[in-house]
Amino acid sequence: MCGIVGIVANHPVNQMLYDSLLLLQHRGQDSAGIATNSGNGFSMYKANGLVRDVFRTRNMRSLLGNTGIGHVRYPTAGSSSSEEEAQPFYVNAPFGITLAHNGNLTNADELKTELFNIDRRHINTSSDTEVLVNILAHELQEATSGYSLDPAALFKAVAMVHKRVRGSYAVVAQIAGYGLLGFRDPYGIRPMCIGFNETDDGAEYMLASESVALEGLGFRFLRDVMPGEAIFVDLDGKLYNQQCAENPTLNPCAFEYVYLARPDSVIDGVSVYASRLKMGEYLADKIRREFKHGEIDVVMPIPDSSRPAAIQLALKLGIEYREGFIKNRYIGRTFLMPGQAIRKKSVRQKLNAIVSEFKGKNVLLVDDSIVRGTTSREIVQMARESGAKRVIFASAAPPVKFPNVYGIDMPTRHELIAFGRSDDEVCREITADALVYQDLDALKASISDCNPAIKNFEASCFDGIYVTGDITREYLDRLEYARQNPKPQIDDLVRSQLNLNLARAD
Repeated sequence: MCGIVGIVANHPVNQMLYDSLLLLQHRGQDSAGIATNSGNGFSMYKANGLVRDVFRTRNMRSLLGNTGIGHVRYPTAGSSSSEEEAQPFYVNAPFGITLAHNGNLTNADELKTELFNIDRRHINTSSDTEVLVNILAHELQEATSGYSLDPAALFKAVAMVHKRVRGSYAVVAQIAGYGLLGFRDPYGIRPMCIGFNETDDGAEYMLASESVALEGLGFRFLRDVMPGEAIFVDLDGKLYNQQCAENPTLNPCAFEYVYLARPDSVIDGVSVYASRLKMGEYLADKIRREFKHGEIDVVMPIPDSSRPAAIQLALKLGIEYREGFIKNRYIGRTFLMPGQAIRKKSVRQKLNAIVSEFKGKNVLLVDDSIVRGTTSREIVQMARESGAKRVIFASAAPPVKFPNVYGIDMPTRHELIAFGRSDDEVCREITADALVYQDLDALKASISDCNPAIKNFEASCFDGIYVTGDITREYLDRLEYARQNPKPQIDDLVRSQLNLNLARAD
């Protein structure tokens, strides 16, 4: 999960890109980057950290131009947190391209071999984004013979990218001297939308992962980019679009609606907030079937993403809704933290219980999902320590049993608490008195009720069905190996050598 943005405007875009990345910060806290285009040259700055920490006034002043792209990132399965892998990426041939992407290429290793042996291009990092920008550059060179570029050639190149690349990808790219390109994978797994702004000097366009970024900058939401579609906006603000995939189908990631996206965004015609209210309604129906009237005294959300579902659940069941946990807003999202020990420690720094709301009550805690179970276990213990008589735990999502290979950091099967366990076993693991999971059909209905045009979903973390059709057990085994055996980073090697030298000195 990353956040991307691209803007073509009639004035410098550096501040606009910065502001839009702040609005997309929830999609990645590992690194941030901006690349702008002035004339035929690029300016770029990227580094590890939050947006507000990465960019200083001197960096912003160097980002010149009326077009640009931006990116916020967190590392996916097997990738490193090296600053070298911060996006955007750049290649200088055939035209000069900067590119940022949200998603994960499932055939990245295969493509690296093709790039080296056939396309004669060298990859310097383990990032699949570097693979993607080189694939696009090669196909642009093939489509234009290295000379002038027009929209037809661009769309031909994107069509070839779709044929070569597998996995999930929403892409924004700048081509020096030409304009902004955006495209989405043929399955529409990762979101991207387009907005516009009419000015006295002409139209301005913006591509972004979520509609909240458009609205926050005063752009009008135009529509979602279709699966397989490419959008090109030239430097004069003229927009071109074309479907570049042979058999595109819309399969939005269900986890975007459960947890990843902001509630004030609209993705593929679905209000994220409205879908979470629906999740609460469907979950209430299941709880009504499984618990007698009077068994639950109060409903409490685990802040923040579960709040809409909890409110609607309490309303439908006619049970009192209370806030039992207060969130420290200056602590990062625990789901995005890389280590289990760090994640566990951060829970109590992030949440504090209001003891008076728990004492002597049968409490129903509602969370958006249960992934590794560490947070859930800590929260149940906090409720008990605060005097809860009975703790029932409800998840607005089904059990997360399988790795997500399309850009969400849940790669290892044995890290998932529901993998190989029954619901009763998970309940015991998180030390709750009872556990209720949303049914998968109910989750899908929560989303499709808001947009009946959506018939299919990418829900592999719940059902193990991978829509790209190329995920095997061997692939998942390789992901787990990469997760458990990360490549040593330069800093680690330097530190090890330093320790060795000190030991010899002693």
